[in-house]
Amino acid sequence: MDLQVQGGGSVSVSDAAFATEFNMALVHQAVVAYMAAGRAGTKAQKNRSGVRGGGAKPWRQKGTGRARAGTSRSPIWRSGGVTFAAQPRSYRQKLNKKMYRAAMRSIVSELIRLDRLKVVPAFDLEAPKTKGMVKALADLGLQDALVIVGEVSENLALAARNLPFVDVVEVSGLNPYTLVRNENAVITEAALKTLDEVLS
Repeated sequence: MDLQVQGGGSVSVSDAAFATEFNMALVHQAVVAYMAAGRAGTKAQKNRSGVRGGGAKPWRQKGTGRARAGTSRSPIWRSGGVTFAAQPRSYRQKLNKKMYRAAMRSIVSELIRLDRLKVVPAFDLEAPKTKGMVKALADLGLQDALVIVGEVSENLALAARNLPFVDVVEVSGLNPYTLVRNENAVITEAALKTLDEVLS
């Protein structure tokens, strides 16, 4: 299939990567898996065996009239351990590479069908100015967008970092969550060809 390039011309891409059906369930699974992998999972508390001390029996088993106690670090004691203590864990979910690529193809194809993906010959700024970024997007009829380039220049990164609804990513770091959370996407021809190779 051929995609129109802003300013004239067209670029040819494979139907296998950019003309697939939208699979909502698969896209949802890919986005959830990506976000889950970003969780730190470092929350930790001490259970009764993790709290320092408590090795000696506080008092003898019988004859005191008090309840039996085997350790002073019991969860029902002050300074005791936590009953169901949280432990460090990984939230990572398994997602096959084929499923991940299929989800990416599904998202990109839907962006093209909805006319939310614009292809440009190149995208860079002469100076690291926010107003320059705003003007470049306004020329494309956009206010908020995901800008996908082959390599992010310093000017581009600085110009976009203060805009809340504008993201700039390299095509190598593209992911399902970033594609889904942005209303529109702008991609350079070079980045599009790289993406075509990856997804085909």
